[in-house]
Formats: sequence, structure tokens, C-alpha cells
Amino acid sequence: MSFKPESKTPNSAQAAQGETPNGAHTAVDVVLDTAYQGINPSQWSDLFAQARKSQLSQFIADLFAGKHINQSEDRPALHSALRNLSRSPVILDGVDVMPAVSEVWHRIEALCNQWVGVTDVIHIGIGGSDFGPRLAIEALAHVPGIESRGMRMHFLANIDTAELARILDRALPHSTRVIIVSKSFTTLETTMNAKAVVAWLKASGCTKSQINKALYAVTANVPAAQEFGVQEDHIYPFWDWVGGRYSVWSAVGLPIALQYGFKTFEEFLAGAHAMDLHFKNAPLEENLPVIMALALLHQQEKHGIKAYAAIPYADALDWFPKWLQQLDMESNGKSVGKDGKPVKYSSPVVFGSAGSNAQHSYFQLFHQGTEIIPIDFIAVRKPMSDRPEAVAHHRILLSNCLAQAQALAHGKSDENPNNVYPGNRPSSLLLLPELNAFYLGALLALYENRAASLGALWNINSFDQPGVEYGKVLAKPIEKALASGSDHVQANDGIDAITAARINFLNS
Repeated sequence: MSFKPESKTPNSAQAAQGETPNGAHTAVDVVLDTAYQGINPSQWSDLFAQARKSQLSQFIADLFAGKHINQSEDRPALHSALRNLSRSPVILDGVDVMPAVSEVWHRIEALCNQWVGVTDVIHIGIGGSDFGPRLAIEALAHVPGIESRGMRMHFLANIDTAELARILDRALPHSTRVIIVSKSFTTLETTMNAKAVVAWLKASGCTKSQINKALYAVTANVPAAQEFGVQEDHIYPFWDWVGGRYSVWSAVGLPIALQYGFKTFEEFLAGAHAMDLHFKNAPLEENLPVIMALALLHQQEKHGIKAYAAIPYADALDWFPKWLQQLDMESNGKSVGKDGKPVKYSSPVVFGSAGSNAQHSYFQLFHQGTEIIPIDFIAVRKPMSDRPEAVAHHRILLSNCLAQAQALAHGKSDENPNNVYPGNRPSSLLLLPELNAFYLGALLALYENRAASLGALWNINSFDQPGVEYGKVLAKPIEKALASGSDHVQANDGIDAITAARINFLNS
């Protein structure tokens, strides 16, 4: 592992001090401009006072110190250790976790050097086991001149066999590798899709030894992976102190290293690590994740906003809002706080897509709708291609980004009410110097740390997700009733009358 993040990353003091002339803040060369949030100096002062009252600084310190801040599951949230390229000790219950993390890095690097002649990789996982690596693979594919090892990377998440069929129609079975990713190794969609892919390998004439060679797993449940048939030396662990939606920095991000080389994966980790150092060390008033969190909190308190949008003016980041939806709404979409009492605010609805496509879809609502929806505009200073048209096209892309923010902020008067723009629609601008593995890592860590900050401000545990479990429990008796083929299913403890009628219709 030869990559040295300190050679390209400003230290935390430099990151905290760097400000552009218009007052926008910068960290790790990422610029955050909140000029259009409509927050005056007195209001900012009140917001930072509120952050101190919420003991946000202590929460940040506890987060990085490995304290059990995930109270409901009695665990820390130490995903920052997964990108701690400095290897400085991270102590969990008296034990340094970094030797185990470093061992996984070495195994990933070794695997990158071992795979020869592989044409297809099928990455099977859902939710946090899918969004992060899929986003990174899609985004980095647009980096001009990036090394690509020629393998086709397929992501299989949905239990809908349409996705499975599309992948298996393209993949070459005898030169395919399969990575099964599940923290518990009991996720229904993942295990069923994995069994289907193994059945395809068998039906394609692969021998047992060839299938054993093809199967890999990333999991916290090593015995379950072995029972499935994955060789022990093909199993890459991650730990219960890593939440699924924060796991791309672990071996869950294996596709990034396999597709683009281990050095690119290190750069991805380095960008996130640099943003972590800023989040950990910068004063609240200069701390990008904290400033972003307080801006959103202000819009909730001032306008009662129920949604916000993330609009990346970079086609390479079209998957970013989907990743962000899980991060924010699974982390903070709760109505009960850490103390068991109802909370006043929690995660708004998150949506978005790449600009300027989004302008031709739902920006009408932003400009003239009755709802005020704050926007995070995300832009990249450098074009994302080396085409001869790139500079001119990128200038238009940036012009649209800046123009939309200005129009939303100031609005427009007109005698014709149809042409009136109310204005006072808040937004922030995030500006990346360029889009590569380093700045992609910094961007994702910025939003992860913002989500944690919001949870602390709302008194919400951002690191559990009990709300996703109930539907899974109810699905079991419903699936059994569908499998029966009966169109005379009656309502019972697990199936209400409306669902019973729907099952009967489907089985008729």
C-alpha cells in the first residue's frame, strides 16, 4: 500500500482555515457556499449556539473515540476506521481495530493482483451492500483516463428476476466471479439471488471446484457464508460496528478495487479520511458537515420543509441521490428520539437526479410550487471528459447550475401571475475541484458526517434502522399464502382483510 494521503490532502488546520473571499467555507479543497440559504449572521450565531447546547462537539468526539453511540444496539459507529489510512490506533473496548482493518486492505490488494482472465463480476447485495459500490463504479467510469481492468461489473440487488436475467444473459459463466455481500448473510433477496447464480453456474457446466473458485463473500457472519459454500479464504469480513449504509469503505467496496485498481480504492478512502479529519478537528463555525446540518435545520424551523433535493450537475453522480436517500432517510427517518420521546424534527424526504436533466423534469415545482424545497447544488469545476466539446459543454452546465440557484433565490415579478417566481427558495452550492476517487470519497464522507450531525441535533440515533424490519416479518406469511395457490385465504393475525383479498386476486 504505497498511497500517501498526506501528500495530496491538506491537514485539518489548513482545511479549517481555508475560506473563499465571499465567505464560503472550504475543506479538503471542497467549497461549500451557503450564501443563498437566507441565513443572516445573527441566525448563524443562534444555530451554532444550538449546536453547542446539543453537545454536538462531544458527540463528534465520542463518534471517533469508539463510544457506543448506537445505544439501541449497544455498538459504536466506527466506519471512519475503515478509511483511517494513517493507521493511528482506533480503540474499541480496549482493542485497536486497525490491525484487522489493515489485514482486509492487504487481502483486497492481493486479490486485485490474482484475478486474471475474469470477464464478469456479479456483485450480489441490496441496500447498503449495493448503493455505495454501485455509485462509485458508475461515477469513476466517467473519470478521463482512469485505469479499468476490463471486467464487466454487474450489480444484482432486486429480487425481481428481470435484473437477474439481464445479467446472466451477458455474463460468461466460466470466467465469472461472484461476490455475495450481506452483513448477516441472511438477507432474503441476497441469498435467493446467490442461489440462482450458483444454479446458473451449475447449469452452464461449471464443476464444483470451478464454482468454489468463483464464489466470494463479504459478511460479518463468516460461519453462514461457509455453510453456503464459500471457502474460508474467499470470505472478507466486516464488523457489527459498521452499518450497512456506511460500509462501502470496507470490503463491500471490493468492486472499486477490482475494477479500477487498488490504488484508486486507496484514493477513495483517502478522500473520506481527509474529510473525517476536518469533521473531527475543525471548529463548529468552520466545519462543513456541521454547517450543512445547521442550514437544513434552519429551513425546518423557519419554513417547516418536508423535503430537500440533491442535484449534482455531473452525469457521473446520477446515482448519488439514490445513495443519499438511504443514508439520510434510513439513518434519521424516525419519530422517536434516543430518550424514547417524540422528536420535533427528523429526516426530510430526499430526492434528486443529475442536472441539467432535472431542470426539464421537476424544477417547475422548485420555482413556482407551494412547497419550499431546499436544494444542494453539487458541481465540478473540471469537465468530465476529454472530448473536444468538453470545455464549451461544461461551461453551459455550470451556467445552468449557477442560474438556477440565482433564480430560486431572487425570483421574478411580473404582471402575469403565471410568470411570477416567488424567490426566497434556499440552496447551497458544493463545488468539487474535479471528480476522481479522492473527491468522491470526500463527498460521501461529507454527507455521512452531516447525517450524523443532524441525528445529534435532532436527538436521533442515526445508526439503527428498526423500521425496515416489520415489513419483512409480515412478508413471510404472505409469501406462504401466495405459494399455496389458494384463492380462499382468510384474514388472520399476520394478514388483514385487504391483503387477503389481494392475495386471493393474485392466486385466482
